[in-house]
Amino acid sequence: MQDDNRNLILAMGLSLAVLLGWTVLFPPVEQTPLTAEQQAVQQELLGDVADGTPAGNISVPAVDTPVVENRAAALTSVDRVAIRTPSLSGSLSLTGGRVDDLHLTHYRETLDPDSETVTLLNPAGGPAAYYVQHGWAPAGGLPADQVPGATTEWQLESGEALTPDTPITLSWDNGAGLIFRKTFTVDDDYMFTVTQSVENTTDAAVRMYPYGIIDRIGEPETIGFYILHEGVVRESDGEINEIDYDNMPDNDFDVRENANVDLIDVQNSGWIGFTDKYWMTTLIPEGGPFTSVVRYSDRTESYSTQVRMPVVEVAAGSQTDSTSRLFAGAKERDVLTRYEDALGVERFVDSIDWGWFFFLTKPIHWLLTLFNSFLGNFGVSIILLTLFIKALLFPLAYKSYVSMSKMKKLQPEMEAIKEKAGEDRAKLQQEMMALYKKEKVNPAAGCLPILLQIPIFFSLYKVLFVAIEMRQAPFFGWVQDLSAPDPTSWMNLFGLLPFEAPDPASFIAILSIGVWPILMGITMWLQQKLNPAPADKTQAMIFAWLPFVFMFMLGRFAAGLVIYWVANNTITFTQQYLIMRSQGVKVDLLGNIHSKFRKKKDAE
Repeated sequence: MQDDNRNLILAMGLSLAVLLGWTVLFPPVEQTPLTAEQQAVQQELLGDVADGTPAGNISVPAVDTPVVENRAAALTSVDRVAIRTPSLSGSLSLTGGRVDDLHLTHYRETLDPDSETVTLLNPAGGPAAYYVQHGWAPAGGLPADQVPGATTEWQLESGEALTPDTPITLSWDNGAGLIFRKTFTVDDDYMFTVTQSVENTTDAAVRMYPYGIIDRIGEPETIGFYILHEGVVRESDGEINEIDYDNMPDNDFDVRENANVDLIDVQNSGWIGFTDKYWMTTLIPEGGPFTSVVRYSDRTESYSTQVRMPVVEVAAGSQTDSTSRLFAGAKERDVLTRYEDALGVERFVDSIDWGWFFFLTKPIHWLLTLFNSFLGNFGVSIILLTLFIKALLFPLAYKSYVSMSKMKKLQPEMEAIKEKAGEDRAKLQQEMMALYKKEKVNPAAGCLPILLQIPIFFSLYKVLFVAIEMRQAPFFGWVQDLSAPDPTSWMNLFGLLPFEAPDPASFIAILSIGVWPILMGITMWLQQKLNPAPADKTQAMIFAWLPFVFMFMLGRFAAGLVIYWVANNTITFTQQYLIMRSQGVKVDLLGNIHSKFRKKKDAE
C-alpha cells in the first residue's frame, strides 16, 4: 500500500508537471481581432415565429453604428443616458436601448489607485463588444420592422440619468399604432430591473414575445485553467449548467437559428448569463415559463445567452408588459446570497464556481471571510484558517504520523533486508511482510487518514483560487496583491541588484521565483525528510527532487496560494516532528547530507 501510495503521489506530481509545462510551452492562442465585416454583421436579423412558444431565430438586427478601433469612439457614436450608482458607472445606448457601457467602481484594473475601474460591458461596433439588449420579437405574421431592434432610435421619455433613486423610461413609436417603452431601475449594487411594455392603439390584435439577450463578440480572454469555469452559467428548475466558450460551437446546428444552439424549456425558475472568474452578467426572467438559449454563430463569432418568453397577444386598445432582471457585477457572495433570499433567485450563489466539493468549499469560504472580517488581512486569515483546519483534522493526522513513525524506526532493518534480498523481489516482499508482522506494523495504516484529508485541502485551494476577496488584497511587505504572484525574484537578489526581474510573460519567468515560493520549497523539503524514503532508488531520487520542481512550477501561482502552502507545510512539519519525537523516533534532518560527506571523506 505504501508503494502504491507513493506511485499515486508520483503520478499526480508528474501529471501536474506535464499540465503546467504544456501551459507554459503552448499558451492559449490570442484571439484574432474581428474584421470590419464581422463587426458590421455581428448580430443577425430578428426572425418571425409561428404562433405558440417561441423557438425560431431570435437575434438583433445588424448594427449600423460605424466600426471603430477604440472603445471611446464607439461610445460617442450614439446618444447615451448615464448610469450612476455606488457600485456601477457607465451608460446605456439610446440606439437599440442597450446596456453596453458598464464599469465596476469598487474594483480597479491594477493596484494603482488612479488606474481605470474594471470594465464589464463594451459597446457594439467597438473592440470586445459585450452588451445586453431587451426587446420584442414578432409572431403571428407581425412584420419584423414593426418591433424595435438593434438600430431603433429610442427617445428618453422620463428621467435624466439612471440612479438608485431615479429610474428612466425610453419610448419608441413604430408609426403603425404600436408604442413601446422600456423602464430601467437599478439598486445600490448590481441588479437592474427592466420593464418592457407595448401599447396597441390599432383596431386589431397583434402577437409578439419579449426576450433578453447578452451578446459577446469574439471569444473572450479567459484564464484557461481547468480548475475554474468561465463561460455560460445557467440555472434551470434547480439544476446548474456550465458550458465553456470552446464547447459552445459543439452544440447542434439549428437551421432555423442559423447557429449552434442549446435550448432548455424552463418551467419554474431559472437564469442564464456569462461568468468570468470574478464578474458575471445574468438575465433573470420574472415569473412564468421561458426558453433558455445558448447560441453561437461562427459567421459573426458571436457568443450569446438569451431568454425568450411565451408569445402574448396584445388586444386592440390594450397594453401588456413584461418584467425581468439583469445582474451585471462582481460575484460577491453576500450580495448574491441577498438576491437569492430577497428576490427568490434560486441558487444564485452557485454562480460562484464551488467545484465538486461544494459541500466543503462553501463552509470553508464562509469561515475564511469570517476570519477576514475580524482580522482585516486576508493573508493572515488564510494562515489562521489553515491552522484551524489542521487542528480539526489532528486526530486523523495523528494516526498517520504514528504509522509513519513506526515505519521510520524500521527503516534500518528494511534497508538490511533489501541488501540481503538483492534482486530477489519475492524474497524481499516475504521478508518485509515478516518484519511488519513481527513488529505489528501496518504499512497501509497511514494511507486512509491522508486520503480523507485530500478533499478538504483541495477544497481550501479551490476557495482561495475563486475568492474575489483575495483579488488585490494586501498581505505584508512586498506582497500587496494576494491574487498575483510574489513580485520578488532571486535573479536580482530580491531587489538588491539594480535591474528588473524577467517579464512575467516571458518563458524564463518560470525560473524567476520570489521569497514565498522558495519558502514553500524549503518547507516541502523539510516535510519530506520526516517520511520514510522509498526503497526504490529511482523513486527516492525523484522524490528528493520534487520539492524543488514544485517550487519552480508553482512559484508563479497567486501569492495567497503559495502562502497557504507554506503555512500548511510548516504546520504539518511541526505536527509530524513532535509526534515522531514522542514515538521515540530520532529525527536528523541533515543526517543524509552528513552521511554523504562522511562517505566522500572516507573514500578520499
